[in-house]
Amino acid sequence: MSSILIIDDEKEICESLKMILEYENYNVDYSVNVNDGLNKLESNQFDLLLLDIQMPQKTGFEILKWILDTKIQINIIMISAHSSLDNAIKATKLGAFDFIEKPIDRDKLLISVRNALKTSELIKENKKLKENLNEETEILGNSEAIKNILETISRVAKTDARILITGENGTGKELVAREIHKQSNRSDRELVEVNCAAIPNDLIESELFGHERGAFTGAMQKRIGKFEKANGSTLFLDEIGDMSLQAQAKVLRAIEDGKIERVGGNSKIEVNVRIISATNKDLAEEIKNGNFREDLFHRLNVIPLNVPPLRERKEDIPLLTDYFINQICKKNKFPLKQISKDAIEVLKSMEWSGNVRELRNLIERLVIMIPGNEITAKDIKTYANVSSNVNDDLLNVSNSFQDFKEKAEKAFILKQLEMNNWNISKTAAALEIQRSHLYSKMKKYNISKE
Repeated sequence: MSSILIIDDEKEICESLKMILEYENYNVDYSVNVNDGLNKLESNQFDLLLLDIQMPQKTGFEILKWILDTKIQINIIMISAHSSLDNAIKATKLGAFDFIEKPIDRDKLLISVRNALKTSELIKENKKLKENLNEETEILGNSEAIKNILETISRVAKTDARILITGENGTGKELVAREIHKQSNRSDRELVEVNCAAIPNDLIESELFGHERGAFTGAMQKRIGKFEKANGSTLFLDEIGDMSLQAQAKVLRAIEDGKIERVGGNSKIEVNVRIISATNKDLAEEIKNGNFREDLFHRLNVIPLNVPPLRERKEDIPLLTDYFINQICKKNKFPLKQISKDAIEVLKSMEWSGNVRELRNLIERLVIMIPGNEITAKDIKTYANVSSNVNDDLLNVSNSFQDFKEKAEKAFILKQLEMNNWNISKTAAALEIQRSHLYSKMKKYNISKE
């Protein structure tokens, strides 16, 4: 039930509003004394404030300014017998949601209250989502490598320099890109992300630059591309190494001209976009093999930033492990679990081909599957499949060299799929094969997520 506070020096008005609102199942309190009302506002959690303008102790405008200064998050509807356009404009500038004149019209009041409460709920949800997002996008680590990355981010974030983030799958390249945007001068606008590996080559240009209606079969209406959506903000091109050469040429032109052209269009559209790109590929090798444009590489690689694999910063494993345990227990409403010192040593001894993503997936598996309150070394060896006999097991169940090769290939594909959260495009890129080839292998070995 939503709670509403009324501050008005006329008791009759307060009683009348209280009766109307309580009939609609709102929880209502009021105060005819301004100071008492402000004390209630500070000490209680209200969803909405109905505030008079003309009162003997303080005016409604003074209270609005006080609420603004004290950063109390609440929507406010102003009520006054002295209605004027100037008052309404002034109240709006000070943060009021709406302005209602006395005598109060019941229907108008209820509509305004419903709209204000709905807006408040959306603001709360948005705040909660941002808090959750911030929790999941924190870059953690005490290693020199992470300290250097954070230092570089703080130095380059405020500029508009293009940044190329490199590193293996699962190292956290996306987190680095989001942190750069968060610290940038463009952080008031949303970061626009594109996973180049997840978009078919015949659709990547439409995704990036948009298209006009009728530009191709199926283009039933005009579409705004990611470059336009990122105008004034940051565009994050993830897995840039998987972009087709044709799309690369258009991205290069957009960077050089500061203008884009929709597919099927004939007019230039100016865009002010800061580009951050990321890849797990060796772009120098891709250039040598004719798969990536050297001129685009130099445009993107103004600030190179490499995220090291987890095996090169194993001193960060204890901190990351504690963080993931806390996060996963909280998310699933589990009692907080502990991890033993010998278990941490087992984690530090592992190779982590899937990097931080693999570590997080393992911790989530352990938190969910272990019934006790402490995760031990034995638990990790059981659920991480840490065994020195893997090769022996494969040999013992294989009847021929071909049989061994197929079993090993199936196990390797399964491992890569799990490491990439069953994302077919990313897995195919990691295996350096076409998606169609990967689908064929999955069908051959009867591999499915279920």
